[in-house]
Amino acid sequence: MSIREGLVAARRSPQRPVGPHYKWIALSNTTLGILMATINASIVLIALPDIFRGIHLNPLAASNTPYFLWLLMGYMVVTAVLVVTLGRVGDMYGRVRMYNLGFLVFTVFSIMLSLTWLQGPDAALYLIVMRVLQGVGGALLWANSSAILTDAFPSNQRGMALGTNMVAAIGGSFIGLVLGGVLGPIAWQLVFLVSVPVGVFGTVWAYLMLRDTGVRQHARIDWWGNIFFAVGLVGVLVGITYGILPYGHASMGWGNPLVLAAMIGGVLCLAFFTYLETKVKAPMFHIQLFRIRAFAAGNVAALLSALARGGLMFILIIWLQGIWLPQHGYSFAETPLWAGIYMLPLTAGFLVAGPIAGILSDRHGSRLFATIGVSGSAVIFLVFQLLPANFNYIWFGILLALYGLSSGLFASPNQAGIMNSLPPNERGAGGGMAATFQNSAQVLSIGIFFTLIIVGLSATLPTTLYHGLVTQGVPVAAATRISHLPAVGSLFASFLGFNPIGSLLGPVLPHLTHAQQAYLTGRAFFPHLISGPFMNGLHEAFDFAMAACALAAVASWLRGGKYIHQEDPAPSPVLAFNSPAIDPAEMEPEPALPTSAGPIPDDRPLEAAHTADRPGPGDVEGP
Repeated sequence: MSIREGLVAARRSPQRPVGPHYKWIALSNTTLGILMATINASIVLIALPDIFRGIHLNPLAASNTPYFLWLLMGYMVVTAVLVVTLGRVGDMYGRVRMYNLGFLVFTVFSIMLSLTWLQGPDAALYLIVMRVLQGVGGALLWANSSAILTDAFPSNQRGMALGTNMVAAIGGSFIGLVLGGVLGPIAWQLVFLVSVPVGVFGTVWAYLMLRDTGVRQHARIDWWGNIFFAVGLVGVLVGITYGILPYGHASMGWGNPLVLAAMIGGVLCLAFFTYLETKVKAPMFHIQLFRIRAFAAGNVAALLSALARGGLMFILIIWLQGIWLPQHGYSFAETPLWAGIYMLPLTAGFLVAGPIAGILSDRHGSRLFATIGVSGSAVIFLVFQLLPANFNYIWFGILLALYGLSSGLFASPNQAGIMNSLPPNERGAGGGMAATFQNSAQVLSIGIFFTLIIVGLSATLPTTLYHGLVTQGVPVAAATRISHLPAVGSLFASFLGFNPIGSLLGPVLPHLTHAQQAYLTGRAFFPHLISGPFMNGLHEAFDFAMAACALAAVASWLRGGKYIHQEDPAPSPVLAFNSPAIDPAEMEPEPALPTSAGPIPDDRPLEAAHTADRPGPGDVEGP
């Protein structure tokens, strides 16, 4: 049987009708799937030192830095690239079908990640490949979960449902930090195996209980659109990844011709993708969706908020692991676990605010809550700059909790506003595009934050390091050599919870006194040495995050008032599931994008198109 015949046969097979409680089944299963996917995106952050020790690879060696970066970012890159394509495939062949496949793929490669018998660079390459393939499963889950919930819930409950899903998405990224710190020291394989029971349960549960209740739109796959989008986004994200690495005598690789070629070529491919999608009959993504004001403004706000949030997690972990925790008596080996624990107030704040904000947005719309939330984040980034390097944790914890509250207040209403604005037959691709904006911004944010921190370190760290080493009896020649090493090495060491001084000094160390050796390799010297230069870069990073959040607040306010796409009456799921399926070959060509979403004519003022007190075409007032 051909693939085409199999798809048609699958569409003809009868399915049980959904009951009145189906929406809660959809919510619980998709929340579990997104929680699993996001935990795995962050669990590696804290467990990287244990993984590298387990495969006998030195993460501080310059030749091993690409392995470190790809283990860290490969999963995020592939999910960012694939979510739009897989969301569109879900629109065509069934969102639940693609979602179920995502659970299965994710679980299989979670098992494969724990089965390597290799060592050294071979093991690192194996883990990177398995991690990328695991990301395909994560992309399938990401791409279709929001669309499944939007199909299952009425418009006056979507904010609550999507808010709960967003809580799982962002909360999972912080839960992963703690799990990585707990499981990594026991056995690094547990970092990946922990997903397997959840994945097996979720796969079986999704297969038995989830039903496709949305509008399915048959169309040809837009191969050229998929190719240009994937090549363009991969080029930009890979360029950002390698831009962090040193190049020649420079501390970073932004002048590397290959990095520039990848980023410029990627941007050109994405620009051509945008043009191409306006010309083909069955585009991968309807660019006209960005004429829906709530969709466009919500995505811009989400992009800017993710730019502020994505790199923040890494910078705060570096602050805790490389500076604060060692100065408060924690050994470098213990810092990954405790960094995750000390970040928990952020998760708690988000868990509190996310569902409540979603419920409130169902009643009053997204604009007010999302705008207040992201504006609050900008203020919190400003206050963060008042903390010294060796801060009082009470104030640090309060600011983390407040940032979690403000993030939850923004994320849930914003996601609900985006999904409510989409036509039913575009929810998979539209939700995928929203996920691409956020996931791509996470990778871009890491590159920006690391760059700002490295610039700050490079300005003062060489001099500080030189004088600190000479003061402790290190020969001038050795101190000069070490002080001129790229600052990125010190940054990665802090991120991984390593004290690099011992390996940097190498053969010089035995010639020093025991007291000098103990001080140089102890918990005080390196954190104290790096704290001043690190804070210089940190202030620049917080300034960038503050500006991004301020722009996100403007975009959020410009979304207009409450906007819900007017859906055409659909047949009962009971009738739909028991009626004969139509052979795709006999279907009419793909209809044009519905106009009920209220696209804004070019000659029509934006404010006239969408106000808070008068719905435009396609709007529905909430209860």
